[in-house]
Amino acid sequence: MTTTTPPVTLDDVRSAAARLKGVAHRTPVLRSRTLDALVGAAVHLKCENFQRVGAFKFRGAYNAASRLTPDQLSRGIAAYSSGNHAQAVALAARELGTTAVIVMPEDAPPSKRAATEGYGAEIVTYDRYSGDRVAVAEALAAERGLTLVPPYEHPHVIAGQGTAALELVEDTGELDVLLTPVGGGGLIAGSATAVKGLHPATRVIGVEPEAGDDTKRSLETGRRVSIPVPRTIADGQALHTPGELTFSLNRRLLDGIVLVGDDEIKDAMRFAFERLKIVLEPSGATPLAALLTGRAGPLPPRVGLILSGGNIDTERFARLCAPGD
Repeated sequence: MTTTTPPVTLDDVRSAAARLKGVAHRTPVLRSRTLDALVGAAVHLKCENFQRVGAFKFRGAYNAASRLTPDQLSRGIAAYSSGNHAQAVALAARELGTTAVIVMPEDAPPSKRAATEGYGAEIVTYDRYSGDRVAVAEALAAERGLTLVPPYEHPHVIAGQGTAALELVEDTGELDVLLTPVGGGGLIAGSATAVKGLHPATRVIGVEPEAGDDTKRSLETGRRVSIPVPRTIADGQALHTPGELTFSLNRRLLDGIVLVGDDEIKDAMRFAFERLKIVLEPSGATPLAALLTGRAGPLPPRVGLILSGGNIDTERFARLCAPGD
């Protein structure tokens, strides 16, 4: 009998945690009696909106970039991203004394582009609805001799993202269920690896926007499914197909996917601001939306949420959270 070692293990997540110690923030876990009473469970909110660059992405980007050889670092890093991974790689490159070139969609939120440039990265744009960001980035990396650090399709990136969930269960103890946003699948793959490695009975549920249900469809069919590039306010989850590596993990580890609509995401953003006193970007609010709408189903006693980020400018936040918007 032979067994196959998964591409990312609990030991990999622990190794990433050691590498990130003192570099990434150990973000707070927020509790709210109001929220607990509303949903009938003890809810533990892992606030990655307080992470460096404002999102969990710094964990995976730094874990991967810090493992590059001196020669690779001397030549620079390339990445592709709608915003949060872009900022994360730009900051990681700066921390490691190298340079970064980021391929970003033309319609990326201006605040995310400005922040990426602020960390010192060069930006190359493409049309997300007609272009292939992977092809653009790979061609650019080959032409300039750069090392590509992808946003989720890399074991070191996945392991780094999993450190958020590792910290959560270290701080709170065993959870009955964990709700996590799903874009390319790196955050939830790393989270499930960490949580189930420690507590196999914990259920891990992903949350996608209704317009971007590629992972849900893929899990239902047992193979990666592509959809048209989704048009959703959750720009960090506007992907058309799950990653190959992430899907190989998620089809084995996840207990389900639930969907939330854009209006429900807006309601969750308003709730987070008005009642929890925190700012979430749309993608970061999707697990909270699933909780508040009951989409996550009947809740067990102890629930964890990863609120993945808070990168949103004032104008867009005000527009999305305006009553009746």
